[in-house]
Amino acid sequence: MHTGIAGAVSRIEVSRTGTTAPDSRMGLAAPLDRIIVGDCIASLDSLADASVDLVFADPPYNLQLEHALTRPDQSLVDAVDDDWDKFASFGEYDAFTRRWLTACRRVMKPDAALWVIGSYHNIFRVGAILQDLGFWILNDIVWRKANPMPNFRGRRFTNAHETLIWATRSSSKRYTFHYEALKGGNDDLQMRSDWFIPLCTGDERLKGADGRKVHPTQKPEALLARVLLASSNPGDVVLDPFLGTGTTAAVAKKLGRRFIGLEQDPGYAAAAERRIAGVSPVTSAAVAAAPARRSEPRVPFLSLIEAGLIAPGETLRDQRGRHQALVRADGTLLLGPAVGSIHKIGALAQGLPACNGWTFWHVERAGAPVPIDDLRSAFRTAFKAAA
Repeated sequence: MHTGIAGAVSRIEVSRTGTTAPDSRMGLAAPLDRIIVGDCIASLDSLADASVDLVFADPPYNLQLEHALTRPDQSLVDAVDDDWDKFASFGEYDAFTRRWLTACRRVMKPDAALWVIGSYHNIFRVGAILQDLGFWILNDIVWRKANPMPNFRGRRFTNAHETLIWATRSSSKRYTFHYEALKGGNDDLQMRSDWFIPLCTGDERLKGADGRKVHPTQKPEALLARVLLASSNPGDVVLDPFLGTGTTAAVAKKLGRRFIGLEQDPGYAAAAERRIAGVSPVTSAAVAAAPARRSEPRVPFLSLIEAGLIAPGETLRDQRGRHQALVRADGTLLLGPAVGSIHKIGALAQGLPACNGWTFWHVERAGAPVPIDDLRSAFRTAFKAAA
């Protein structure tokens, strides 16, 4: 997936599929849902300023393999030994990295974000250059592979993960992150920064007529799906400057995003075109971004009392019934001699500095404890229906 080396090209070929959008830079048209075949730097230079919502980059890792890699039975490992992954020195690799990141930063919208994936060979160099260029790192994500390649020589730990860096164009806090959606799909637990996802295998792995892998580092669609669902919206433009066999574009199309793919190898680009053509987008309802709770109308606890969802004099308890407080008519709670908000009294009951009262306190309904947050959701739904 990570293909591309620095150097000028005399011509950039654009696939005949997809649509275009107006572009104020040099009178060109933004090649939405297309693959541009050519050097990544020259291709990036053809794109408009501030025209991309999200970048996912899988650049050369600069593995610097000196010898063929063999298994204990002396069979050859299909490792990355392509010319596009070879650089004369760390200085040359750093210069290349600086050029493509600078070009990406120019085409990113002010609130856009960038993901870049790598291994220990390159990701630390990439991270330092990101910071030098003014990017603001939000997270590093460890992709823990369910089925990593063993260390055949037995001289090092098995390389069982790769690292992704998620960064914004600047320190702006206006970036897309679907926190609640990720949490909801993770059994209501915060999504962690270590992701356990299998390598690309089976029918998803593109193979040629000879049965060999088309590309040595094809990434799993599940990895890209999590990235796009976390940090983009339907209709957003996703740029991949090292498209390879098209995982980013295929997932973008499936999830209702637009894509721009850059790829210097015509063979990889052709394989990507065929792959993308076979993708059917899911329904808009299946990919619609869930509203963030912080964007929903504020509902004071008193409103639940005024709406008759909770009565003054009722008792609120935590889920295990260890703490209880009395609901007062003015929307405060009474715990012993203390009076305060659902949050203040929840914190006091636990001896903690803070508490989310909406999730801590429960009220009994039909013999079972119900989070008062559920009543707040019902109130919001009724309010929207009446509006």
